[in-house]
Amino acid sequence: MTATERPQRPVLQTRPIDAQRWADIAAVPRSPVRAAIARRLFRHAAGRLPLRVAEPEDRWYGAGTGADPVMRLVRPDAFFARVGATGTIGFGEAYMAGDWTADDLPAVLSAFAANMRDMVPPMLHRLRNAVLSVQPHAHDNTIEGARDNIHQHYDLSNDLFALFLDESMTYSSAVFDGEPLGSAEALTDAQRRKIDRLLDATGVGPGVRVLEIGTGWGELALRAAGRGAHVTSLTISTEQAELARERIAAAGMSDRVDVLLQDYRQAQGRYDAVVSVEMIEAVGANHWNEYFRTIDRVLQPGGRVGLQAILQDDYTVLATKDTYTWIRKYIFPGGQLASVEAIERTLAAHTTLRVADRYSFGRHYAETLHRWRTKFEAHAAAVDALGFDETFRRMWSLYLAYSEAGFRTGYLDVAQFTLTKP
Repeated sequence: MTATERPQRPVLQTRPIDAQRWADIAAVPRSPVRAAIARRLFRHAAGRLPLRVAEPEDRWYGAGTGADPVMRLVRPDAFFARVGATGTIGFGEAYMAGDWTADDLPAVLSAFAANMRDMVPPMLHRLRNAVLSVQPHAHDNTIEGARDNIHQHYDLSNDLFALFLDESMTYSSAVFDGEPLGSAEALTDAQRRKIDRLLDATGVGPGVRVLEIGTGWGELALRAAGRGAHVTSLTISTEQAELARERIAAAGMSDRVDVLLQDYRQAQGRYDAVVSVEMIEAVGANHWNEYFRTIDRVLQPGGRVGLQAILQDDYTVLATKDTYTWIRKYIFPGGQLASVEAIERTLAAHTTLRVADRYSFGRHYAETLHRWRTKFEAHAAAVDALGFDETFRRMWSLYLAYSEAGFRTGYLDVAQFTLTKP
């Protein structure tokens, strides 16, 4: 081991963890048997991954070479205790606690994401439901539950999102002009290209009545209104509704856009087009039928739907739809990604809608997330000033890096669907 190959000083949690706010992070589980099993399984998995793992006292393992990313276990005993107790939840909580770190976090997570299915022995796949927790019933996306789930993420602070989003305040994948990775194009331009592509696909223009499910911060509604359409936009995020209305009023579009604080299931009226960007992820698999039936109900015959959705393969969707994961515990309670097959099954069983076109652009999301994470981490002091502590910042860095890794490796994808109604 040369001097240049030795572990650099790890990035540690520099402040005490707020035990009242982060009870599960401050406390390390005590289960020696499960910790020992986790240690053995992790080392076995690392031996098959393009990754190097560094533990204190110059202990190294993993199948990676000098060019591969390095994962640094700062407190191995705590790391394996957490992973042994709660699996992937513990893996994420260990990062939040500073039990492990990485020089290149997305690269380390990409090594796991690219080998996700092969990393765990087949026998343990079959034991998934016996070992891992199921989603809490309280996270079910009923009308009341969905409001609570959305509040936990989207109502954190408009100022927080403004720190890392572009000026359009668009919180979904952009579409870049040409190769996305390392593109010199401004993110705002790429975001508006994404929106315009969806509006073009649904024929949004002068006089068209548009229902938007999931307002965000109003950029899509503004661009649709700028084409002469009248937009009814639904959201259950109070913070997003407030800022979206402010932006719409400042643009002089209040006569063309109505932002309603309303669940999608309460939608009324008939529309020529329905658009919904990365909203299906917050619906929940057991409510997909309601979501698409609502769209079918309010859409005029001959109308079109523009749907942008984050996707996983169908095997993963079916295997994990009831599993309580780190993302569901800390980032998107009640969340569930769909697959192409799941969308098509739901449409066929519950609606008259059919898929007319699908455009996939997962690599564009990887670049979008890279830009968000870079800005978020560069504004650490500003995030702190808003009242979000170091544990929160580590949580969000992991969330953004995890998502970036998923799209870089193809474990995740994103697509725009054009749906038609006879």
